[in-house]
Amino acid sequence: MLVLVVGDLHLPLRAAALPVKFRKLLVPGKIQQVVCTGNVCDRETWDYLRTIAPDVKGVKGDFDESPHLPQTIILQHGSLRLGVVHGHQILPPGDRDLLHSVATQMDVDILLTGSTHRFQSWEYEGRFYVNPGSATGAWSKEVSDAKATGPSDEKKDGKQALPSAKKPARKPAPPPTPSFVLLDIQGTNVVSYVYQLINGEVKVEK
Repeated sequence: MLVLVVGDLHLPLRAAALPVKFRKLLVPGKIQQVVCTGNVCDRETWDYLRTIAPDVKGVKGDFDESPHLPQTIILQHGSLRLGVVHGHQILPPGDRDLLHSVATQMDVDILLTGSTHRFQSWEYEGRFYVNPGSATGAWSKEVSDAKATGPSDEKKDGKQALPSAKKPARKPAPPPTPSFVLLDIQGTNVVSYVYQLINGEVKVEK
């Protein structure tokens, strides 16, 4: 069984559309289920995902307005349990220890999560974790750090503080690489394939 895992599309506010080269790959008839980790944002994209596979599941991200989306879901594939959560509830985002706690509480074999906009996959204590990244490469707001630019000159006790040397500003993070994941589930065996759009070309890694 092929399961498409996508998330953080942020259409149409942060991205214009799913990359054309991804659309050419995601044709009907090959994929049996679509799982979205949240922040699809527009109804048209949900309708498009249903053209890929009639079985579409998803959770609510912090930018999804639909009141009908659940915060978490558990999907049963034979003896395998897949948990899905967007991940904006995890602070700091993508924290592996906290995600492991979520997977343990949900009692799932595989946890699918999003929020960071960057693909990640790892195994820990018998559980498998997958973050498909952002299928559109939508930008992700970085957490500001007031210390990055140094303290400003300000008055203290009625006196002007001595100017202090400013620390160099942090370099902005590079934009996310558009990506999605296909899970090939055969019984208790799961093989993941990540599709990434790098320099205009689709790269696939197993």
